[in-house]
Amino acid sequence: MNIIKIKDRQELDRKVPTMPWYVEKFIGYKLPDLSPSSLLEYVRDYETFFSWLLAEGLAEGPALRDVKLEELERLHMDSIDHFKMFLATRKEHANSRTTITRKLSSLRSLFHYLSQIAEDENFYPLLKRNVMAKVSIKRTHKPKDTAAKLEGKLLQENEIDEFIRFIHEDYAQEVADNKQALYAYTQNRVRDTCIISLILNSGLRVSEVVNMNVDDFDMKKKLLYVFRKGKNDDTFKTPVYFRQEAIRELQQYMALRDSRYKAPRREKALFLAIANGKTEGSRMTKRAIQEMVIKYAKRFGKPYLSVHKLRHSFATDYYLRNDLYMTQEQLGHASPETTQIYAHLTDKTMSEAIDRQKETKSAENL
Repeated sequence: MNIIKIKDRQELDRKVPTMPWYVEKFIGYKLPDLSPSSLLEYVRDYETFFSWLLAEGLAEGPALRDVKLEELERLHMDSIDHFKMFLATRKEHANSRTTITRKLSSLRSLFHYLSQIAEDENFYPLLKRNVMAKVSIKRTHKPKDTAAKLEGKLLQENEIDEFIRFIHEDYAQEVADNKQALYAYTQNRVRDTCIISLILNSGLRVSEVVNMNVDDFDMKKKLLYVFRKGKNDDTFKTPVYFRQEAIRELQQYMALRDSRYKAPRREKALFLAIANGKTEGSRMTKRAIQEMVIKYAKRFGKPYLSVHKLRHSFATDYYLRNDLYMTQEQLGHASPETTQIYAHLTDKTMSEAIDRQKETKSAENL
């Protein structure tokens, strides 16, 4: 099982006992089909919902595990509308439309299971009335809409090489007056360049980068072997192509991985960091990689860049040179519909490139 799944399974095992018994029954039902990471998202969504029920006096409690089925049966549509409003306006962390849709979908799955699948000892449904069956959930992930949101927020053409070069060479000038930042950059420059180059030349997800081990890449064949998102077979790693441009950075990083990060023999992780107070390197976390990308992106003048937008940048560039199905395979998308966002993005990119060519020719003719 990959590292992230192990941690999520541990967190899932810790949280499930704090839930009502029927949630535990639902998680057990879903366990063979969904990854621990997906199930943990379900439980976190139920945690938010049950906490809201208790705060609103719609459940007696006192704890989350004490929320009764009868209290779920008594919920009105108004209650669900109020919950949606709470998610959208909560002070500490207002949720996006996409997140609200996901949380409502999680509730619908639980209520459907309790009303249509699970039975009591007399073969009656556990939930007699399902208010979530009345809730209309609008899907927000239309490829064209997603493409519109990404427009102007990705690296294009030469910007990919420029960003990699900025991290490898030019960032030092940005932090020259900050000794601590300069030291940290000097120590991690090769590693950071390697990680970002790898994402921009393969389209890996951050979870796939985190889970990679030293023996998970073949330099000659230009292949990476990764645990793909959504795949529950933990005995098989999917081969993923990476471009020639990433080889130099990989070679440079591997040449200093052991000496720079003092990796113990038992540590198989490809990308390492030495935590404060530690003397040996250990596997980098998702958060560390995400924060590292944001740090460089801000200084590069593109503060909206994130790990996932680097993946989108690669995908748009890759799609320009290949077709939909090759891009789908490279990115590990379950459905070609997800990959269609790049068709919309590349239409815009192509038209902009043609406009630039026209401007260049006009300038040459002057």
